[in-house]
Amino acid sequence: MNKRKVCLVTGTRAEYGLLYWLMKGIEEDDYLELQIVVTGMHLSPEFGLTYKEIEKDFKIDKKIEMLLSSDTSVGISKSMGLAQISFAEAYDELKPDILVVLGDRYEIFSAVSSAMIARIPIAHLHGGETTEGAFDESIRHSITKMSHLHFTATEEYENRVIQLGEHPSRVFNVGGLGIENIKRLKLLNKKEFEESIAFKLNQKNILVTFHPVTLENSTASQQFQELLDAIDTLEDTNILFTKANSDTNGRIINKMIDEYAAKNSHKSVGFTSLGQLRYLSALQYVDAMLGNSSSGLLEAPSFKIGTINIGDRQKGRIKADSVINCVANEKAVLEAFKKLYSKEFQNGLANIQNPYGDGCASEKIIEELKRVDLINIIKKSFYNIKVSL
Repeated sequence: MNKRKVCLVTGTRAEYGLLYWLMKGIEEDDYLELQIVVTGMHLSPEFGLTYKEIEKDFKIDKKIEMLLSSDTSVGISKSMGLAQISFAEAYDELKPDILVVLGDRYEIFSAVSSAMIARIPIAHLHGGETTEGAFDESIRHSITKMSHLHFTATEEYENRVIQLGEHPSRVFNVGGLGIENIKRLKLLNKKEFEESIAFKLNQKNILVTFHPVTLENSTASQQFQELLDAIDTLEDTNILFTKANSDTNGRIINKMIDEYAAKNSHKSVGFTSLGQLRYLSALQYVDAMLGNSSSGLLEAPSFKIGTINIGDRQKGRIKADSVINCVANEKAVLEAFKKLYSKEFQNGLANIQNPYGDGCASEKIIEELKRVDLINIIKKSFYNIKVSL
């Protein structure tokens, strides 16, 4: 019996961390054959050449260079076009039976567009979510419409994918992949973590991850400066920065991190990439995650810590009660810190429930990837929701 060839595409360090256990499960399954295509920031020296971390765990079947040195809207559009051409060639060589992708980034849009034209069935993870401040929102829903199987993180997101016209028999609520990492990885103890980052923690510690808000014009430097002004007033607090991604104006934020960390090396340190193990280990020892990364909503609540979620980048996503929303100015961020350290908020953290599932997502996804009939899956009809008036 021929194994079913399952091709996974990854373009970022965060996405790979979420996909790890799914990739491991596919690799170990008797009926599936894993193919890995690496692209985007993984192949960029500027973003840490993180494909090398993947190579420690898996065999990479294809590397697709597509990231130009420009993070302007023109540069990103050119990168998307270059990626689509290269994915078409990769699929022609690899001949996967099904493509598996996660999320909403522009390189994934290119990967899916090429697969759709090549009539390759597509399974999409983490669809149905909303991020109203980023063009990821439109990309995510577009990927949903090009995909044939859907694995969502919550029941609300499952319903939203069905609302987009996808048949309920093809939509599966499996929970978020981030929780599985937390359950299955052996995280570093405090001494190991400090040694791994060559930096000592303080009485209080904050992890900062801030990305550009791509549907706003030229707000990156202004918003991030407000954040820096706020953390500069904190006492007995060390700051761990992880750098922004390759979205429009991401390099502006990364330059500001470098400058701040150089001036404040006694209390701050910046990383292009912590990697999944160090990143999740960090969440054990910080008081909060500050910024606008999805991990503040998806993973941080499982560590019973607060998240200060700045601005609109994650607007619309389901949030635990540990998430404090605030606008992107110094005064609002300081008010959020005041709430974070309040006795009432700290006492409530012990009872926080992460809304993103039970941590068994990859197992559920693999069962469907093995079970589904791919012969007639390409042709889709729009599923109409009957609405009672």
